[in-house]
Amino acid sequence: MQDIASQIIALCGGPAKIAEWLGISATSVYRWTYARKSGGTGGRVPQKHIEPLLAAAQKNGIPLTLRDFYDEDSGLKPANPQAKPHSKQRKSAAPSKNDRPAWLTQARTLSEALPYMRAYAGKTFVVKYGGHAMGNAELAELFARDIVLLKQVGIHPIVVHGGGPQIGEMLKRLKIKSSFVDGLRVTDRKTVEIVEMVLSGSINKEIVGAIHGAGGTAVGLSGKDGGLITARKLTRKYRDTDSNIEKILDLGFVGEPTDVNPHILDTLRNSDIIPVIAPIGVCRDGRTYNINADTVAGAIAKAVGAARLHLLTDVEGVRGKDEKLIPELSFSQAHKLITNKTIHGGMIPKVETCITAVEGGVEGAVILDGRVPHALLLEIFTEHGVGTMIRRR
Repeated sequence: MQDIASQIIALCGGPAKIAEWLGISATSVYRWTYARKSGGTGGRVPQKHIEPLLAAAQKNGIPLTLRDFYDEDSGLKPANPQAKPHSKQRKSAAPSKNDRPAWLTQARTLSEALPYMRAYAGKTFVVKYGGHAMGNAELAELFARDIVLLKQVGIHPIVVHGGGPQIGEMLKRLKIKSSFVDGLRVTDRKTVEIVEMVLSGSINKEIVGAIHGAGGTAVGLSGKDGGLITARKLTRKYRDTDSNIEKILDLGFVGEPTDVNPHILDTLRNSDIIPVIAPIGVCRDGRTYNINADTVAGAIAKAVGAARLHLLTDVEGVRGKDEKLIPELSFSQAHKLITNKTIHGGMIPKVETCITAVEGGVEGAVILDGRVPHALLLEIFTEHGVGTMIRRR
């Protein structure tokens, strides 16, 4: 059986063609098929080349999909989530010798997952869903199936979603200008109405529909429902460069959670229903606030006593100075990496959210790459995981 890279190279017309599309050498493409010990990538296409190659292939009429880069059996149609076990069609013959390695790999994967299924049965996992994975229809479908699988094996998933790009697109369509400060959208009264419409309306219902389509049952909520999230206005301080006086920056209707009432989530936990939550909160005087989805996910994980908080992002996790993924961090290590600026930019609030959640009783928080198909399952049900775990030591 050919490795994935070899199949993709053949489908696209050879190394020279791919090299031309990506602006790299044909030798670099050949290396995808080499073993790692020989300086190659072990039969895999490097992550940084997947999206450009997928776009180039589609532009040239080649039927390549995202799943082809990860799934050696990608030519097979996905199973019908509504199918009953007894309706499964059996193959007329046992797998050939060439096919057996793949079958054995699948069996080993299931066997490896069993101890984790037992350990996590009955536990609550909060998953923040956002970034590129939300904007890709194929990844969105796989995410929904993974969430349904978690529920099926006895884990209680709670999904909290973002929606920044979709909000930006709607504001652009309505010709409403928007600005950002420290990664937070400045939100006036008119903008917060659009934000709520997009988050609690279209995005939330799309995710609920995808979970239903994968064979699960979900209900869409926002922080307003059941008094779930009480919020207050978020303020930012800055120092004026001319007067050197510290001032308060007004972000408008941007908030932060002050209280999470888990009653409605506890009720759903004892059912087959998966909560899907839009990060909208309400102040005690009734004003609506737009809240960062990572922050909401961390606050909910803390309030429900979750075993895990998973933040799906557009990066593999936390990287060290050598650019290698750091599989696990303690509080002290994380603070040190922030101080020496190894952790910087948008990764800082994500790490701080994880630390706050774990300090509040969550067993572990993980930052992982939502662009990788089944990243959630790989993190939860395999020994090595795929992201950066932050927990007490």
